[in-house]
Amino acid sequence: MKRSENLPLDLLAGFEAAARHLSFTKAAAELYLTQSAISRQVQGLEQALGVPLFQRRHRALLLTDAGQHLLQTATAVLRQVQDTARQIRGAGAARMLTVTTTASFASLWLIPRLRAFRDKYPGVDVRISATNELMDLVRDRIDVAVRYSPPSRAPAQSVQLFGEEVAPLCSPALLRDKARPLRVPADLQHHVLLHDDWTPGTPWLEWSNWLASYGLEDLKPAGDLRFSHYDQMIQAAMDGQGVALGRLPLLSRLIRGGRLVAPFERAGGGVQPEGSSMRAFYAVAAPGAASRPDVRDFIAWLAETAKADSASRPDVPLPAVSGKKKKK
Repeated sequence: MKRSENLPLDLLAGFEAAARHLSFTKAAAELYLTQSAISRQVQGLEQALGVPLFQRRHRALLLTDAGQHLLQTATAVLRQVQDTARQIRGAGAARMLTVTTTASFASLWLIPRLRAFRDKYPGVDVRISATNELMDLVRDRIDVAVRYSPPSRAPAQSVQLFGEEVAPLCSPALLRDKARPLRVPADLQHHVLLHDDWTPGTPWLEWSNWLASYGLEDLKPAGDLRFSHYDQMIQAAMDGQGVALGRLPLLSRLIRGGRLVAPFERAGGGVQPEGSSMRAFYAVAAPGAASRPDVRDFIAWLAETAKADSASRPDVPLPAVSGKKKKK
């Protein structure tokens, strides 16, 4: 490729969109251009740089090393230009802050509390990108991420919001069903168990491990329902369709509101189930976004809200030792 002395900066937007989507078609739709126009922009950059930026495969695009390097710079530059444009338009203009997190954290914890942030910071608009896929904060233009990880893998410069414990939860109506008692763990044989299939490698969220910790390896429930998303499983629990393993304090609001209850009462020295979660939720700012006031305000609000929520957390008892069976 013949190298040009001057880099045509007007072609960066097309390249950045194509690299972010790994698709010329999606980039063209985003920028209201034709696919061939995006292709020409990318080719113009490649000619100016003298290296290919994409590996063009059948129905697929992949970034080369040079393309990945340029994408990081282009994303930062375009973000800075957008921030500057917002400042020029006026300090009163709303600022958009993009947050990524898991679907369960977004629907069960963040969104119900988001109004409090908007009331405190009305000039900041928030965009929630809820996905169970790990997003690239730079490439996907994310400002703040809430990650679910063990402490050893927590992002650098992150702020821990809260850890996690596990306890069975169900609807109040299910607990009042006298035909199917639910007083000790062995009573789960009368009920449908709800399972979340999304979180591999998390044994503390699996019924088999929880039951084994109480000597109930052979327990056969009345049935099983499985879900690909944790928030869907919790909705089924609130509807009285079965018993779920609740993640605390993720569900503290629903417990305080009486939508979910812990069926088992503590009776002298409850024990913690084996496989208790060693993960926690962490908030982290994207590179280049940590110095922004709205990003700092949002992470501080997350930490303050998590602390206040933990202080008012409802007491969820663990099953009594007297309800535990030992295998012979």
